[in-house]
Amino acid sequence: MFRTQIYITENERSQLNLLSITTGKHKSALIRDAIDQYILFKNPPLKRKKHHAAGLWAKRKDLPDYSEIRNEFDCKTAD
Repeated sequence: MFRTQIYITENERSQLNLLSITTGKHKSALIRDAIDQYILFKNPPLKRKKHHAAGLWAKRKDLPDYSEIRNEFDCKTAD
């Protein structure tokens, strides 16, 4: 990652602080998320690629049942 400085308005700063508090995310993470969303919005081919990749392996029969595997890791201890 690279460090960079930006200038934002007082209102943007207030809203960013509020979002940080309500989501529990760092301001830097919120800014990176916003940049990622903007890039996807401005680059529709990339968005289409991500959309087409979703569920790509849904109909494969040679893969294990991942919900079963996940359940094996759910350790519940008796009280």
